[in-house]
Amino acid sequence: MLPRLSSVLASRLPTTLSFAFFSSQTASSSTPSESQRLKMSVKQFVEDSITSNKVVIFSKTWCPYCKKVKTLFAEKFPDVQPAIYELDEREEDGSAIQDYLYQKTGQRTVPSVFVGATHIGGNDDTQASFKQGELQKLITA
Repeated sequence: MLPRLSSVLASRLPTTLSFAFFSSQTASSSTPSESQRLKMSVKQFVEDSITSNKVVIFSKTWCPYCKKVKTLFAEKFPDVQPAIYELDEREEDGSAIQDYLYQKTGQRTVPSVFVGATHIGGNDDTQASFKQGELQKLITA
């Protein structure tokens, strides 16, 4: 009965109105905006990076604290290849990644270090974790 009803109604409505009324192509408020899509893709990127890499460092090329963290991993854990994301080189989403990291961790500054999907923190926290032997435990876990 529903198909018959829609064809009867369609025949009585102006063509443009019937097309808009019965079309699945009409605009929807549930369609994500460009900024919502960027936020969703940034969140997915960060979460995928954290879960698929043993060590992740969100960094900036000019940051001296980021250099210290990268040096720590290079010298003390040469067999570990951290995934390093230089946010200042990511023109499309670097700032959005930093915003999402703030939402996720409460830390907006770089470096932002994750080991085994656990947020360690910045340079000071990572260095302290290394000195206390906690970083080694997380890496070998």
